[in-house]
Amino acid sequence: MWGETDVRRARAAVLVAATAGLLTRMIIAANSPGPADVRIFEGFAKAITGYGPVRIYAQSLPGLPVYNHPPLAGWMLLGLDRLTELGFSFATLIRVPASAADFACALLVFEIVRRRATPRTAMLCGIGVAVSPVLVATSGYHGNTDAVAVAFALAAAHLLADRRAPLAAGMAAALSISVKFIPVVVIPALFVAALRGGRPVLVRFAAGFAGLAALVWGPALLTVPLDLERNVLEYAGGSYRLWGLVRFADVLGLPDPAIAFMQGGGHFLFVLACVAAGTWLAWLRPDRAAGVVALTLGLLLLLSTASGLQYLTWAAAGMFVLGPVEGCAYSVAAGLVAVLGYSGRSAVRWSEFVLYLGAAAWFVLAAGLVTGLLRLLAPPPLPVPHPGTAPRTQLENAP
Repeated sequence: MWGETDVRRARAAVLVAATAGLLTRMIIAANSPGPADVRIFEGFAKAITGYGPVRIYAQSLPGLPVYNHPPLAGWMLLGLDRLTELGFSFATLIRVPASAADFACALLVFEIVRRRATPRTAMLCGIGVAVSPVLVATSGYHGNTDAVAVAFALAAAHLLADRRAPLAAGMAAALSISVKFIPVVVIPALFVAALRGGRPVLVRFAAGFAGLAALVWGPALLTVPLDLERNVLEYAGGSYRLWGLVRFADVLGLPDPAIAFMQGGGHFLFVLACVAAGTWLAWLRPDRAAGVVALTLGLLLLLSTASGLQYLTWAAAGMFVLGPVEGCAYSVAAGLVAVLGYSGRSAVRWSEFVLYLGAAAWFVLAAGLVTGLLRLLAPPPLPVPHPGTAPRTQLENAP
């Protein structure tokens, strides 16, 4: 039997690994220029300092792509730009939030898994997140806000199902889509899980979500609603054909209009499929909300029609929630893609070898989602009685 001492030791091991992982990421961030996104984010930050984090959506930004980040990201960039006035390097600062999110996610995954498995398994999963090659590469080198959004989404599920804190869970859910809009696919599942907990749980969760979402999104929705909708809510990703379904469609020779539809209006069909899968699972297994969130985000990446090395983050921590084997297999496969992809001439120009590795990582992800789904749907194991304690049936039948 595992005791509280074993749990404390396992938690301490994860904390040490998470600290080492954070330091590693920050060393990479401080000693590498990062991909083009680092310069783009710096340009966004300067523009936000000039126009403000709300009016930025209505501005044309010469030399920069469309500003497609939710409102909270704008306030984050404004704060980072202010810190550069104190002498800090923006190229290093932009990678702090994702690196810190990985640190928190390692501890979070440990707490999620230990409630459903042995402390040893939970320790392996937490350490796996801390040292995950794909997370080290994307957070330490690339930055962006994907890891932050994933951490908030998993935190929302943990607070709702494990900590019985629906108000805080709703706030975490609102924060997840306020940093990056990707976790919107798990919001319906979280509401369903809250509904399954009873009316008081649903009311508190909805209050936390609606209150914080109104605070963060309200100013932009009232001021520049059409620009916010066009730039953020309707953003479908780039037109590269490097990953997943569009890559396979390109290899198979599908017509360009068909691929363009997949990456345009058709991508909403894949998003709806992910939402439907997540809500169905949340109805069946509301007590496993973290696993539902993990599987839904992994499915979103599997069906994604956009290509980007930072997108590989969407499934990384969640695969460890589904299982240590699933997590390790995906982290290694996707980590190879990320490291070699970033080592090339451009993060959006993959070599033929990296394209093949990306296809292999896609199949590894698919296999992990299948086994994770089967584990989610399986009935929970019966509790193991303490040594010397008679089974419950014997106690009930005892004279």
